[in-house]
Amino acid sequence: MSAVPTNVPAVGPEAPEPDAASPGRSRGRRRAPRSERARAEARLGWWLAGPAFVLMVAVIFYPVAQAVWDSLFSYRLTAPADREFIGLQNYGTILTDQVFWSALGVTALITVVTVFVELILGFILAMIMHKAIKSTRGLVRTVILVPYGIITVVSAYAWYYMFSIDSGYVNNWLSWLPGFNDDMNWFAQGGTSLVVIMFSEIWKTTPFISLLLLAGLAQVPEDLSEAAAVDGASWWQRLSKVILPNMKAAIMVAVLFRALDAFRVFDSIFIMTNGAYGTEVLSLLAYRTSIGRLEIGLGSAISVVLFLCVALIAFTAIKVFNVDLAGGKGGRK
Repeated sequence: MSAVPTNVPAVGPEAPEPDAASPGRSRGRRRAPRSERARAEARLGWWLAGPAFVLMVAVIFYPVAQAVWDSLFSYRLTAPADREFIGLQNYGTILTDQVFWSALGVTALITVVTVFVELILGFILAMIMHKAIKSTRGLVRTVILVPYGIITVVSAYAWYYMFSIDSGYVNNWLSWLPGFNDDMNWFAQGGTSLVVIMFSEIWKTTPFISLLLLAGLAQVPEDLSEAAAVDGASWWQRLSKVILPNMKAAIMVAVLFRALDAFRVFDSIFIMTNGAYGTEVLSLLAYRTSIGRLEIGLGSAISVVLFLCVALIAFTAIKVFNVDLAGGKGGRK
């Protein structure tokens, strides 16, 4: 019997597979070209959404561009003929003005406090709505969402009259507590005024956050929480390790939307204090400058800075949460 040569390379099914990093393998992983039907559906989508997209861009970006352009001029509405190009001097004026920084600080304080409190209360309300008995679930959700259905101006007036020294009943209710009496004027100083303003904002918009978080709770798989409970995980461990990670997308949307809205707060402060006693915010400062003093250039500069702050908040929130909303499951990018 002849000897089998040992230097013959292996062939057939025992031959080694090509390296996964080889060009042939990488080419095989490329996305297959879209079919003609998929391309037709994409074109139809652009035809249907295109007009709305163009209109939205025009509505949003034209006023922003106009504000940026006006902010480069010394422009007072009572003297349009004296309009003069001054470049970035308006920005230098507001950035070196203590009034601007005070308004920015008050705006940031209201935003941070209200969003933090609303996030906690909204999650509690979302859990209540999610766990409510099926027969009473509709009633519970309706009661919780009622404040959000009230117009902001109406809500602000309601809170103003509640705490007013003339028509309010809060002082009478709290008169038995130390430090409270019937003659306490909540709107005569900045601290108590901000407390009432933040209470009104929290009461009005907490249902909005709870509604968004409720949608996030509905996306949490029940089997994961049940499996964690079977494994002996406590309620806090199930909350921190199972529920909250799967709600990351909903939490990001709730925080982002509410923070952007809170940073542009205007109605409550305009009605309750009109910016007195150190309660002026950026929106009210821009309004008083542009509409009250008719200084269009300076007011436009404040509006542009406000827009940049809002854009910075949105960018920071997206980077911090790092959520891929396009993935459909709220996972990390």
